[in-house]
Amino acid sequence: MAVLGNRRNTGEIIEKYHFNFQKKFGQNFLVDSSILDRIIESAQITEKDCVLEIGPGIGTMTQRLAEEAGEVVAVEIDRNLIPILQDTLSAYDNVTIINADILKLDLNQIVEEHNQGRPVKVVANLPYYITTPIIMALFENHIPLQSVTVMVQKEVADRMRVGPGTKDYGALSLAVQYYAKPEIITRVPAACFMPRPNVDSTVIRLERYEKPPVETEDEAWLFAVIRASFNQRRKTLVNGLANAGKLGVSRQQAEEVLTEIGLPATVRGETLTLEQFADLSNRLLRRKAAGPA
Repeated sequence: MAVLGNRRNTGEIIEKYHFNFQKKFGQNFLVDSSILDRIIESAQITEKDCVLEIGPGIGTMTQRLAEEAGEVVAVEIDRNLIPILQDTLSAYDNVTIINADILKLDLNQIVEEHNQGRPVKVVANLPYYITTPIIMALFENHIPLQSVTVMVQKEVADRMRVGPGTKDYGALSLAVQYYAKPEIITRVPAACFMPRPNVDSTVIRLERYEKPPVETEDEAWLFAVIRASFNQRRKTLVNGLANAGKLGVSRQQAEEVLTEIGLPATVRGETLTLEQFADLSNRLLRRKAAGPA
């Protein structure tokens, strides 16, 4: 069994199986062992942990996870990689390989089956094209999580951790910061991958909060308000809310609530903190429930 995480052994496995990289799956395999070390260290994996790995590829990080964790569940969408994983992970009896689309799996059921419903740790090198849907699915579906340690496109990691008033601040920033504390672990140059992507990456760790830092009367409503506020980024918050038909919020209602919390009607969503969005959504929800004055 070849130990992966370097260019030579990765190349040999790819050649052995005549593997062709699939652009539609955003496949870039890590070939830098020092970056692997940083990921494993920052994920704080112990033998008591059950780890969910998303997109194991040829098993580079899976090998390392299997050596540290009690159990690893690796979900890979590309069926052409399954025979390779069975080869590269043959020495480990604590790895379960699932050939599926992570967004179509019942992850709560998997956590129940493999970890008796206790929180798992997620580790992944996420394809750039689907990073946000995966992160949001993990949190919004309330999968029992301790932490999520992922390698993502640098710009996406920046969006997860920035605050109000910056160009990268948006719905993803607010959602991640509602559920977890984001921490940048390390930058990863494009040269650390095979094949080399067009952009640099970042490893970011999201430590799940036991309780969100703000109180909301309806979590789904809060995020509907946030999404509406950023759908038309260059327009005012009032316009964004009033133009989101599904919300059923009038321009007058939006202006009145903003006045209540001390904000001008011309304010844009990108300037509000998570606390202000929670206050705004709670007040809008109460106003809707009360009906016409």
